[in-house]
Amino acid sequence: MRVTIDGTGRVVVPKGLRDELNLEAGTALEIRAREGRLELEPVATAMRLVRRGEGLVATTDEPLPAIDAEDVRRVIESQRR
Repeated sequence: MRVTIDGTGRVVVPKGLRDELNLEAGTALEIRAREGRLELEPVATAMRLVRRGEGLVATTDEPLPAIDAEDVRRVIESQRR
C-alpha cells in the first residue's frame, strides 16, 4: 500500500488499516527508524494490579474506550486465524 508524506510531514494511515488495527483519532503512536524503515506502534497503556475483594484487577488511570460483545468476538476471531 502506497501513501505520500505531505508538505508538513504527515502521513495518512488508510482507513482499512486503521479499522484492522483498531486505530482511532487520537491514538498515541511511537515512531522509530529501524533498518531503513519507519515503524509505527501504538503506545501501550500503563496498567497496574489492584486488589478488589479476594482478587486482583488490572486497571489504568487513562480512560479506555468501552467495548461490547461484538468487539470481544472480533478480537477472538482475529486471534484464531
